[in-house]
Amino acid sequence: MKTNRKHWIGTVLLAGLVALTAACGNGNAGNGTNAAAANSGNTETTTPTEAAQTEAPTTKDEGTLTVYLNDFDSIIAPLFEEATGFKLEVVAGNGAEIMSRVEAEKGNPHWDVVWLDAMPSIYGLGASGQLMEGWSPNNVANLTDYAKGFVPEKQWYVPTGAHAAGVIVYNKDKVKAEDAPKSWEDFSNGKYKNLIGMADPAIAAPAYPFVSLFFKEKTIEGGQAYFSSLMDNGLRVYPKNPNVVKALAAGEISIAALQESNAYSMKNDGEPIEIIWPSEGAPASVRVAAIQKDTKNPNAAKAFLEFLLDPKTQQALIDQGDESYFQPSVTGVNAKADRSPDAKLVAADASWASENEAAIKQWFADQSVK
Repeated sequence: MKTNRKHWIGTVLLAGLVALTAACGNGNAGNGTNAAAANSGNTETTTPTEAAQTEAPTTKDEGTLTVYLNDFDSIIAPLFEEATGFKLEVVAGNGAEIMSRVEAEKGNPHWDVVWLDAMPSIYGLGASGQLMEGWSPNNVANLTDYAKGFVPEKQWYVPTGAHAAGVIVYNKDKVKAEDAPKSWEDFSNGKYKNLIGMADPAIAAPAYPFVSLFFKEKTIEGGQAYFSSLMDNGLRVYPKNPNVVKALAAGEISIAALQESNAYSMKNDGEPIEIIWPSEGAPASVRVAAIQKDTKNPNAAKAFLEFLLDPKTQQALIDQGDESYFQPSVTGVNAKADRSPDAKLVAADASWASENEAAIKQWFADQSVK
């Protein structure tokens, strides 16, 4: 009988995290562009089982494949095991916990694959020599044109989807539609003083891609000035997006920059909220999967990445997963029907975001103690 073993990671200290998330790297990385929500073209693809068999193993795997991830932990193992026959052990935690564990194990990694919506952090692992490079899944042609732009030059990882790290959400019982913010620049308006919340970029995986776009587009100094203006306007920063959801529901805040799956879940649960996709675009959080360079299970690891690029897999994640609101990275997949067809996603360059990650997170940590 196949088993789905899952371990949970304890909370980590923020101060330690900031030091651990430092990553340097040069080279080409995917540059984000605006894109529509779904890419529904049809292409010929192999099944996950076929994908796993397209390349004859040159070495034998030594054990069970271990994947570190922050979402889909309840469904991914049975889906993968049924499709390929490989067994999978899942280690789940938030983005900060996973990256801290990876850093702590740098001399003796216990993971084979890391799969997170934290592209800048994973880019940093590649730049520091911790990832397999120069290998591409046999079904990489399944990638959409948008997703192909995120594949790094040395092929450290593959994108498996992108979602809005933050859309504008407001409580309709507290804020009238005509008074709601329509753009990110509106967040500094004095009429929203003490009404706005967001997740902490040092803890929540999607929150750093959210803030990094502003710092990239406005420069470091401009990004600091922008977020300082929000903090001066009473911006509340919560550890993770579920905490932002609770604050919205409880009336602690009336407006939020909220990760899109959390936003749509609130709406589907009957909460009196409305979702606005800013015309300038929503900062994208790109989920990527990468293989540890010295993995003892290369065959299962490669099969897992090919499995993630199979349209059937991504459709199952959308149909069954908790974080099911995202733009698929491969063709032949339909996004959620109620996801805005005009959704725009914009991502900061992964190399730049990786190089500046520690400094930006440290700046936010410094603001939190003032």
